[in-house]
Amino acid sequence: MMNGRTRPALLGLLTFLLPMLLWAEPQTLVFSHVVSPNTPKGKMAEMFKSMIERRLGDRYEIVIHANADLMDDDEAVTAIAEGRIHFAAPSLSKFEGYTQQLKVFDLPFLFPDMDAVNRFQQSPTGQALLTSMESRGILGLGYLHNGLKQLTASRPFTRPNDLAGLRFRTMNSDVLIKQFELLNAEAVPMAFSEVYGALAEQRIQGQENTWSNIYSQAFYEHQPYMMISNHGVLDYMLITNSAFWNGLSEADRHEFRFALEMSLKYGNAVATAKSTNDKVELERMKNISVYEPSADELATWQTAMQPLWTDYEDLIGEHIIQAARQAGRP
Repeated sequence: MMNGRTRPALLGLLTFLLPMLLWAEPQTLVFSHVVSPNTPKGKMAEMFKSMIERRLGDRYEIVIHANADLMDDDEAVTAIAEGRIHFAAPSLSKFEGYTQQLKVFDLPFLFPDMDAVNRFQQSPTGQALLTSMESRGILGLGYLHNGLKQLTASRPFTRPNDLAGLRFRTMNSDVLIKQFELLNAEAVPMAFSEVYGALAEQRIQGQENTWSNIYSQAFYEHQPYMMISNHGVLDYMLITNSAFWNGLSEADRHEFRFALEMSLKYGNAVATAKSTNDKVELERMKNISVYEPSADELATWQTAMQPLWTDYEDLIGEHIIQAARQAGRP
């Protein structure tokens, strides 16, 4: 029970602290990514920021670092695991140091179209992959699309042996490196930001990428020959630090989940539209040759690359590869 002297002292303390509590700065949450704000990933991040700050702006401020101005995707994965940043969306090939299971997305010709990718990612197996790194500090919150990858080169090609001897840029993934070695091409792991310069200087003569990346990064200026191969998928995983996420109140976590769900749906819709539109724009260019192989020709490419499925079955997990194959047969 308060005595006469305690009450005024407590009231005085509250009077002193109340303005500080009311004017407390919101917690800064860092979202790092490597592309421009007008890309599907950039727009997804901006929508997420807007939704969180509109509903929880008194407690959280989202600071977005785009265009790799803070760190690249390899660094971001480590920074998330260590709790130095709060959100990132690296490509699915960037998690080799934390799990081998995500290499399923690098296997060539495993997914016939983006519908199959969607079915797999939303399946129990695909959803389980989001939590496969939680014990190491990384929690997946959802998948973001870029699209299916196409092959481009500085000289004409229609068959696998046409690429022999060419130097192809890849992400730093042993699956992707071996993919090009199966074609007797030389794989050159390289950061995305370096690709245009390497193409311009002829340090590499080919690359694989989505229609939107080929168009927005102007790779076509030095890669006039393209094939509609749809041989791989370039998607991202939106990740956070597991300790940070589990430390949120249930009410705040509910708000974050809702904002992420809406933002990812928006980003994926933008990605689908952009991929379609950019493919059309490239096909309209007079100096660009976009080759569409017949079913038999495409089967030749599939036969050349498919041995990787067996090679990585034990490392990835047979049940994961089988679930991905099943998603391709609705």
